[in-house]
Amino acid sequence: MRVLISGGAGFIGSHLAEAYLENGDEVYIIDDLSTGSLDNIAHLKTKSAYQKRLFVHIDTILNRDILMELVGTCDVVHHLAAAVGVEFILDHPMESITTNIQGTEIVLELCNKFKKRVLIASTSEVYGKHTHAPLVETDNIIYGPSSKFRWSYAASKLMDEFMALAYFRTTGLNVTVARLFNTVGPRQTGAYGMVIPRLVGQALRNEPLTVYGDGKQTRTFTYVRDVVWAFMRLVENPEAFGQVFNIGGVEEISIGDLAKRIITVSGSSSTIQFIPYDKAFGKDFEDMQRRVPGIEKVRKLIGFDPKTHLDAILTKVISYMRNRTDIV
Repeated sequence: MRVLISGGAGFIGSHLAEAYLENGDEVYIIDDLSTGSLDNIAHLKTKSAYQKRLFVHIDTILNRDILMELVGTCDVVHHLAAAVGVEFILDHPMESITTNIQGTEIVLELCNKFKKRVLIASTSEVYGKHTHAPLVETDNIIYGPSSKFRWSYAASKLMDEFMALAYFRTTGLNVTVARLFNTVGPRQTGAYGMVIPRLVGQALRNEPLTVYGDGKQTRTFTYVRDVVWAFMRLVENPEAFGQVFNIGGVEEISIGDLAKRIITVSGSSSTIQFIPYDKAFGKDFEDMQRRVPGIEKVRKLIGFDPKTHLDAILTKVISYMRNRTDIV
């Protein structure tokens, strides 16, 4: 099978590419390296067993000609290319909206043209300001004002979902939407505001761990290879077409307690420093106080059940970052 992964040099994309190569498939990657890195796939490019089955294109998904050739070549498309991370979104609002909406529009148009199966990676951000748990796929959406650019990312990804479902309803495109809840693991960078690698890096340097707000906001975290497992099964399952699925972990933890656990697991001498949101992000930021997924829908369809618990995730990330002095 030939698989196209947009954003394939990114954190999740590189793990997905690796899984398909391990499976014996051909993998085609398109990535503009705005948030991805060739370092993430360097070990794949040098492995002799993969060299004739891995094809990497450094380009934007807005390049319709290149994307048309790739979509036409492949059997399955995973669309992961997007602006990611709170800090990146706030620093590059126009670029983020364009990439997320225009890029997905082109991917869907071409997948429909060539009748290819496609999975669209969305985000738990689309739920907005809900404080109840668990969040389920049919919940209403609650956003803050347009002056808070944090919500531009959520709104753009929600528009991606609307487009995907519209294609399914009007043309029968075999498209599935996966809403991700804080995917973490080796190769993730803290450069764009991702909380676990940022806090782990601080812990390994024995610096104060910076927790924004009062630290009482809660999240769950999902190991990247568990997410990859779900992606590969959803894109193959006809019952998933035209559907939205939460993909997330089930261990809810406050960010303050997460920082304490990172200090313990890493053996760090760090302390915890609380920083007000406005000092960390400026006036355009507004946080979600709670984000916990309901995963009954995806569990029922493909048997998804996160295998990697939080302490194991932290151990893997800490080990990876200890061996990468350039990111610590």
